[in-house]
Amino acid sequence: MGKKLVLVAVSLILIVCFSTFMGITPRVYANKKSNFTVVIDPGHGGIDPGVIGVNSKIKESDLNLYLSRLLYKYFYADGMTVITTRNSDNGLYGNIGKGFKKRDLYNRVKIVKDCNADIMISIHVNKYRDSTRRGAQVFYRAGSEDSKRLALSVQTQLNSLLKDVKDYAPLTGDYYVLNNVDCTAIIVECGFLSNEKDEKLLLTEDYRERLMRSVYFGVVAYINDFQCQ
Repeated sequence: MGKKLVLVAVSLILIVCFSTFMGITPRVYANKKSNFTVVIDPGHGGIDPGVIGVNSKIKESDLNLYLSRLLYKYFYADGMTVITTRNSDNGLYGNIGKGFKKRDLYNRVKIVKDCNADIMISIHVNKYRDSTRRGAQVFYRAGSEDSKRLALSVQTQLNSLLKDVKDYAPLTGDYYVLNNVDCTAIIVECGFLSNEKDEKLLLTEDYRERLMRSVYFGVVAYINDFQCQ
C-alpha cells in the first residue's frame, strides 16, 4: 500500500475515533447532504433573561446559550454548515428601547433567511404554573410537513431520555421565529425550570450532553429520511 493510501486510511480511523470519543455517531447520510445549513437559535439574551430557575435562579438565556454551543459541536463535527443567531450573552435587539423584543426576533429571522438555511432549531427552556410538569417538548411551524416530520423525529429521541416522564407529541407553535422563516423549523423546549427535577438535571453536564445529542440524533434521522424520499 502506498504512503498516500496509508495516510488516508489513518486519517479516516482518527476521524471515527474522534467522533466516538465525542459521543457522536459518524455521518450516515450521503455526502451531497453534508452541505446542509443548520441555524441554531439560542432564545432570549441581554436584558431578556427568559424564565428563571425555581431554586438555582439560573437564567433561561444563559442555559439556552450553553445548550446551543453543545449542539453546535455535534453538527460541526458532522460536516454541516452551522450558524448560531447569537454567540454571547447579548440579545439581538440593538439599542435598548421600545420594541426591543420585536427587533430581537426580526434579526433572528433575518439571519436564518440570509444564510438560506435548510433547518432552524430554536433552543428554549420552559416554565409552567403546574410545577409537576416536566420533560422536553418540540414545537413546529404550522403548515410545514417537513417541520412536522423533523419535530416528530426529534421528539422521539427526547422521549427516550427520561423513563419516568410521559411521552410528548410535537405540537404546532404560533411563534414569530417559526411563522416567519422559510425553512424547516422547530423550537425545542428542553425542560421546565419551574420543576425542581428538570432544573436539577439541566444544571448537570451529563444531562445537557445527552439532551443535545438527542436533538442531534433526531435531526440526523430526519435528514436520512429526507435523503430516501
